[in-house]
Amino acid sequence: MSEKIAAVLFDMDGVLIDSRAVIEQGWREAAQMYGRRITPEDIVKHIHGQPGPHTIRALFQDLPLSDQAKVQAHIIHVENTADCEPIPGVAQLIASLGSAGIPVGIVTSGWRLKIDRVIALLQAEPYISVIVERDDVARGKPHPDPYLLAAERLGIPASRTVVFEDAKSGVTSAVAAGAYCVGIGDEDLIPLGAKVVVPDFRGMKVIVNDATGAILSFCPGYEVIVERISAHHDKRPAL
Repeated sequence: MSEKIAAVLFDMDGVLIDSRAVIEQGWREAAQMYGRRITPEDIVKHIHGQPGPHTIRALFQDLPLSDQAKVQAHIIHVENTADCEPIPGVAQLIASLGSAGIPVGIVTSGWRLKIDRVIALLQAEPYISVIVERDDVARGKPHPDPYLLAAERLGIPASRTVVFEDAKSGVTSAVAAGAYCVGIGDEDLIPLGAKVVVPDFRGMKVIVNDATGAILSFCPGYEVIVERISAHHDKRPAL
């Protein structure tokens, strides 16, 4: 790489937590309220990796605005209250990054209540330096704006970040921002610009090196040097 990495950014759904089943069921329930059916194609194209307003426009645009609001309210309730399991190894990786003085951020189209619940679930409060949530940008993923904003808040170029993403729109966003993107779970992310795809975070290592800062190893043959700039930039937007 042309320059050292200075921060690590995580998407939330599918990267920090396994929320696929919860999200899919929530949208199916919303569709059933109006006698509709969510297809597998709808899930791939319009649900995972997409903000709620996109899904509503794509699948419920013919409903009155009052009913669209009911759909959104149902999804918000489901996502903010359902329990999800952490992706294997992610809590340990975040703790290792934080202990090594490497800034960590979350970049998601999720709501703040859910973000805070996930941070608490992972016991990651001491390590999160920046959060970009759904209302922080006018254009969400697949546009580069969320990752550009996270880098700006950290005071570094987006090209100096490693991004973990599991959705096509997220990878497109990270790559367009200039980040080094690591895909989680889906080999189809490689053609979109992910450097490597791994099933989860088990086996990832942060090797502290006084000379270089640290080395973040994803899997054999794939690693980056991480420069340990000042840790724990607390630039989370106010509640």
